[in-house]
Amino acid sequence: MRNAAVTGHPIGHSKSPLIHGYWLKQHDIEGSYIAKDVPPETAESFYSSLAAHGFVGCNVTIPNKECAYNSAEKLDDAAEMIGAVNTLWLDDTGVLNGSNTDGPGFLGNMDQILPNWDNNGNKAVVLGAGGASRAIIWALLSREYTEVYIANRTMKKAEVLADHFGPNATAIKWDSLGKMLGQADFLVNTTSLGMTGQPELNIDLNNLSKSAVVTDIVYSPLQTRLLHDAAKRGNPTVDGLGMLLHQAVPGFEKWFGVRPEVTDELREMILREMGLT
Repeated sequence: MRNAAVTGHPIGHSKSPLIHGYWLKQHDIEGSYIAKDVPPETAESFYSSLAAHGFVGCNVTIPNKECAYNSAEKLDDAAEMIGAVNTLWLDDTGVLNGSNTDGPGFLGNMDQILPNWDNNGNKAVVLGAGGASRAIIWALLSREYTEVYIANRTMKKAEVLADHFGPNATAIKWDSLGKMLGQADFLVNTTSLGMTGQPELNIDLNNLSKSAVVTDIVYSPLQTRLLHDAAKRGNPTVDGLGMLLHQAVPGFEKWFGVRPEVTDELREMILREMGLT
């Protein structure tokens, strides 16, 4: 029996056991996937001895993604560029591999909900300069977007991120956002603003083209104020729940040998469990 887990601190809120439990049952796989609380002070030790703890791999969430990055013996291109790991697995030789599936998860969600979304233009605006924004910028630059503009309240953080990704990424001041939106083909919020329990994201969309795609990685609430305001004015929108579902796919395949699908049934089940239906 193969065992995997989602790890972090705290971890009780994670929906990952619901997602992977659904796939284990669907594919009639003898295996388990649990939530395992791993404090940051013991994280590197834990990840470096996954087999001894009875796991073939795990997901990694806040605040352990950098610890997982340091623990992995082998990193894929996404993890290298993003600088954080959210998925670990032991290969057939016992080597601990690390990946970051947030970027592919973001792309999988966009491709499923809005096919050809990346043929809309080449200028994207990313709100926020935290860990999630790294994955989104990586994802956008891997597609048709050649100009990615990063807006953050703390300009220095946006500049550090722009330097990391090179000439196709540019830091902009938050108060110049309105002007930049007038040129944008794509807008994504990677901050926690608008999330349940957090302040609202207040930005003026008046200059944004109505053909520009708007998405939010926040999924609670499912329809954030940003998505509500964008949809009201006619912009195509995509919510953040699918990113959570799609980022789980590669890990399940590595641990259990089957590539699962993100279905409407899975999405509806998660929505029910979260009280969002």
